[in-house]
Amino acid sequence: MILHHIRVIPLLVRMFIRSQMEYRGAFWLDRFAQILSYGSVFATISILLSRFDTLGGWTWSELALLYSFQLLAYSLGAAMSFTQLRDLEEQVRLGTYDALLVKPFSPWVYLIFSGLNIGYAGHIILALPLMAWAILSVDFAWTLPAALFFVAALLSATLLTAALITMIGATALIWVRSNHLFSIFFGFWELMRYPLNIFPGPIQLTLLTAVPLALTSSVPVGALLGKPIPILGPLAAPASLLAGPLWALLAMAYWRYANSKYQGAGG
Repeated sequence: MILHHIRVIPLLVRMFIRSQMEYRGAFWLDRFAQILSYGSVFATISILLSRFDTLGGWTWSELALLYSFQLLAYSLGAAMSFTQLRDLEEQVRLGTYDALLVKPFSPWVYLIFSGLNIGYAGHIILALPLMAWAILSVDFAWTLPAALFFVAALLSATLLTAALITMIGATALIWVRSNHLFSIFFGFWELMRYPLNIFPGPIQLTLLTAVPLALTSSVPVGALLGKPIPILGPLAAPASLLAGPLWALLAMAYWRYANSKYQGAGG
């Protein structure tokens, strides 16, 4: 069964990419619009730092590293989950999800890889050069362990992003409606363009527990740069590395639970 999945996955991805690239001009125009949109956010941070030398003790180059880290981790994780899980609500409502349950294939694998979102290319195109510039500009002595931690933390943040989106989307299998939860998710996600320590204590706690998006940005980057991390303190680095795998396991368990509660289009 596993070998069957592995053989089919590249076919699903290839078919979806071909469908997305049918109108290449429109595709790349959308990516350009994404770059302008997220670039304007970075410009806003730049204007803010032009009035104040630091923000919560973070300098301009450190904030650039934080923003690019958050954007890259999100784009990689969301490409594997967001559009697919956002559309799950409509499939549940219309009853088309039932067709996935009778396929000789994992519903989750089919859902994810038949809709792998290459539209996040715009995010990645912006994030990578910005991250490269920030790595060269930040006042930090890079070592091999630091570089390995950075890569591992980025992978963990990617897993955590995908896990949270998966859990939100899977809720549609129980409640039918779940997309309103994405509004809450993105509301908190936008806060994580900034250091965790500038927010009040209750928000800090929320961003480390119930909606642990701080672990996809300011916690790992802050731990790398030696910044004080609220609440976690010296546990920030190990928490950054463990968060992704642990939440991925939790998302897998929740997906199975949600599927067991699914009653089909007829209720």
